[in-house]
Amino acid sequence: MRFLRQLRRRQSVPILLVCGFSLLITLAARYSGTLEYLELTAYDWYLRTSLRPSPADPRIVLIGITENDIRRLQKWPLADEVAARALTVLLADQPRAVGFDIYRDLPVPPGTEELQRLLTDSQRLIMVMKFGAGGVAAPPVLARSGRVGFNDMIVDPGGIVRRGLLFLDNGKTVSTSFDLLLAMLYLRAEGIVPRADGEHPEYLRLGPNTIRPFAANDGGYLRADDRGYQFLLDFGGSRGAFTAFSLGELLAGKVPPAAIRDKIVIIGVMAQSVKDIFYTPYSRGMIGGGQAIPGMVMHAHVVSQLLHLGLGESRPLLSPSESEEICWIIFWCLAGGAVGFWLRSPWVFSLCGAGGLFLLWLATYAIFLRGWWLPSVPPAITFLLAAALVTAYMANQEKEQRTVLMLLFSKHVSPEVATAIWQHREQFLCGGRPRSQKVMATVLFSDLKGYTSTAESLEPQALINWLNSYMEAMADLVMVHGGVVDDYAGDGIKANFGVPLPRQTEKEIKQDAIQAVRCALAMGRKMEQLNKSWRHEGLPTGSTRIGIFSGPVVAGAVGSSQRLKYTTVGDTVNVAARLESYQKEFAGDSCWRILIGEQTRQYLDGRFRLRLVGKETLKGKSQEITIYQVLGINESPCQRLPGRRQTEMC
Repeated sequence: MRFLRQLRRRQSVPILLVCGFSLLITLAARYSGTLEYLELTAYDWYLRTSLRPSPADPRIVLIGITENDIRRLQKWPLADEVAARALTVLLADQPRAVGFDIYRDLPVPPGTEELQRLLTDSQRLIMVMKFGAGGVAAPPVLARSGRVGFNDMIVDPGGIVRRGLLFLDNGKTVSTSFDLLLAMLYLRAEGIVPRADGEHPEYLRLGPNTIRPFAANDGGYLRADDRGYQFLLDFGGSRGAFTAFSLGELLAGKVPPAAIRDKIVIIGVMAQSVKDIFYTPYSRGMIGGGQAIPGMVMHAHVVSQLLHLGLGESRPLLSPSESEEICWIIFWCLAGGAVGFWLRSPWVFSLCGAGGLFLLWLATYAIFLRGWWLPSVPPAITFLLAAALVTAYMANQEKEQRTVLMLLFSKHVSPEVATAIWQHREQFLCGGRPRSQKVMATVLFSDLKGYTSTAESLEPQALINWLNSYMEAMADLVMVHGGVVDDYAGDGIKANFGVPLPRQTEKEIKQDAIQAVRCALAMGRKMEQLNKSWRHEGLPTGSTRIGIFSGPVVAGAVGSSQRLKYTTVGDTVNVAARLESYQKEFAGDSCWRILIGEQTRQYLDGRFRLRLVGKETLKGKSQEITIYQVLGINESPCQRLPGRRQTEMC
């Protein structure tokens, strides 16, 4: 609540506009696609650092065709005879599913008939095709069998695979992915079959998890190709290598049957000469630069993730809705604005800026570990941008406010008072200028007697020098005693004690009255010193009249935007002026006279020697005012001494 009140005092609308401007720049950069690369890089980093070293999925076994296998067979593509022999060995060891990740749209004799017989008879065998026009067709004998899946991969700019595919639709037929078919064969033995989600029938539910289809703007993506049924890959939560054997080891009988039984076996190419490789988020960075994985290993990761989801061992990686992401970005924009609002020091700003970014990273990383991908780059940019712009705006506002305050007060108050005014500018300024306020103050008026006659006898420059020596001396005394010089009028000075910062306690109000009277006495002593100096220089002498009155005043800035003046108005000001001009002739030989009203006397606590002048009706006033003359400081306890006149008091 305190923050909101201060924000209102400091022009909340411009600050919010600055934050809004920062937000618009960030959103424009995001929706133009400028930030997508950074967002995906951050996603890759989160994914790499969240993976824990652990064994790869033991339910999947790879049979890879290596460079040595190709050299030994001296033929590529793989002959149907070799493929049939490898499949026969595998099927004999009773795997739950076998995936053959090598195209067989055309026969590669010899052994074609034997391979076709195996493909027709084995319900545990899944073959591959490439989807769409210009792709690679399924083996003719399995054209309508439901045991052929596409092995297409979605590759993001930069060559990295971050999404898997479950279904593709060309407008006529819907095809199922190679990976999903393998996972379904395995899960069927566990009593798990795919079904529609209860709330969203168009979503696929696998075991306890619903796999929500990827949308074009999910996470850090912008207008991504979201055709088909896609989902975000987490690569099984493991960096470990899958159990793998070479084709040569399989054909030589070196693969133990226990390694195959009840497993998913994927046969594919690992040889570098056959360009079937892909990059993943952990193909670089912490794992090692430029590491690519064979296509069969990529399929193993996708199948592993589907098994984890179907068996309830993990949850799908999700991303919030577009509106939720914008709210997240707005939150960090306002947080940056708050940092810029509160902090001015470059060092503190740097520390808080770095701390804010660390907190953002920590929050998004913790949420990522819980299965949600929140944007991190746009919030970071808008946080820093809002913080910087609001800081610049506030610095400019402070510069303007300091300029206004210094123009109003720098020549009329002590450095201590000027510092206090600046420190409390929140309660003092409104709309870039001092706010009007009703305060309790003590007002002092002084006048230089003898100015008129002196003006007639001195040359202009000499007159100004004579008058300035008086004004400068008296104004310095006002500032020394904590007052504010309000105005110079000819040979007169108006000063206020208790402004511009309002007094909150009775003690402070009393102190202002005491300081005003002390200032007046100092002005009287200074007048005596000036007269002595003027006599020595052969200049005319003078005397000063001072009137002091305490009470409520209205303080504020008057004038135009080009020329402001901070002043006080009200009945208290009028009475102080009347006391100064009351019975202008001096009594006695003193060169100074100080008159105060009853309201001021009540605040003095007997600190000064006073003489009762009487009750008078001052000019322009209808009520009588009790007037006292200040004679000096009361150095003895407040008591009536024998022989003292009754009109003289403490």
